[in-house]
Amino acid sequence: MAANIVIGTQWGDEGKGKAIDLLASRADIVVRSQGGNNAGHTVVADGETYKLHLIPSGILHKGTLCLIGAGVVIDPKDLLSEMDSLSERGVTFDNLKIDPRAHVTMPWHITLDGLSEEFRGSKDIGTTHRGIGPAYMDKYERSGIRFYDLVHPEVFREKARSAGELKNAIITKVFGGKPVDLDAVIEEYVGYGKRLAAYIGDVSVLTYEAVKAGKEILFEGAQATLLDIDYGTYPYVTSSHPVSAGVCIGSGVGPKVIDNIYGVAKAYTTRVGKGPFPTELNDDIGKFIQDKGGEFGATTGRPRRTGWFDAVIVRHAVRVNGLSSLMINKLDILKGLDTLKVCVAYKKPDGTVIKDFPPVLEELEGCKPVYEEFPGFTENISSCRRFEELPEVCQKYITRLEELCECPVGMLGVGQDREQIIER
Repeated sequence: MAANIVIGTQWGDEGKGKAIDLLASRADIVVRSQGGNNAGHTVVADGETYKLHLIPSGILHKGTLCLIGAGVVIDPKDLLSEMDSLSERGVTFDNLKIDPRAHVTMPWHITLDGLSEEFRGSKDIGTTHRGIGPAYMDKYERSGIRFYDLVHPEVFREKARSAGELKNAIITKVFGGKPVDLDAVIEEYVGYGKRLAAYIGDVSVLTYEAVKAGKEILFEGAQATLLDIDYGTYPYVTSSHPVSAGVCIGSGVGPKVIDNIYGVAKAYTTRVGKGPFPTELNDDIGKFIQDKGGEFGATTGRPRRTGWFDAVIVRHAVRVNGLSSLMINKLDILKGLDTLKVCVAYKKPDGTVIKDFPPVLEELEGCKPVYEEFPGFTENISSCRRFEELPEVCQKYITRLEELCECPVGMLGVGQDREQIIER
């Protein structure tokens, strides 16, 4: 048996849910290790579409143990809403466990997220306004509320009032905002804690015991490499580590337990919100990809910016994550385009050509993509289940991506449904 990680290699929304769902069907345990309800995994199974935010994708497979690790920030209101919605569709949560060390996103985090973005004006980061950044700020300031606190009412009441009073002072005196009603929030969240108390469990211990027992484990990544707080396009990033190394910290196991690291990319590139995007297409081709690919955020519904495949950023992800192989999704979306382009390098304003992703925005600004071109295809590939069944132009396109990204492509997504995957 093996312990596998699935990681996003672009700016998120690569279709990780599809890869995760496939691997989760073979796993005994699925672990979520970072991020919060700013994540969105869309899984299409048996014609049904599921949009998951905090719940690990393994929840759709009966008998799979689903763990939310210490590195996750949890909005209990949203978590319970997601659970209730899934329960109505026949999903059960007997196998869900949440680490007591995971931090809780509180209403003042959401308020401060919005006020901070408003204060930045035209220089806003483009957050999801879910309070994720402020929740992680409290974690690292050592003033956060953890899941253990939430499910112990007396502990929670004391910590929430102390934290809330300070946050209200910042909300009102720094930003001129409306204070949070602490009495109402405390009682509301005590109620959430009572409902969630049954799900507490030490994820580090549960995961390690599974490793020792030789069980199949899937570590489910959220967001993506280019949104990593250190290795992404800072400051237009998330507030955690959605790279492979972050999985170990967020779930409480060492790197020696990991066997395979799978990176997921689209056959093109998208991103939501602000920040640099060298291959962005602000034209009819970009609109074609957006409409045909249904490129609207699973969490926010925001339209995604679209562009050609960028091998520079994926090669960066291969290096940072130590990828074993890639999954390329949505190859079918490119059907009908006369020409396909792949960015193989960047040209800086002084004419210098670079093949490695710049470490800071100041070096990335002004960079223009250097493209290789490929003929397009018109065949319907959604029923292909073997690589050899693909049109020759598609095979050559994927083979060239392997060369440019310096990583083998082990899986290809050729449609929305979980069965529409080519495994090599």
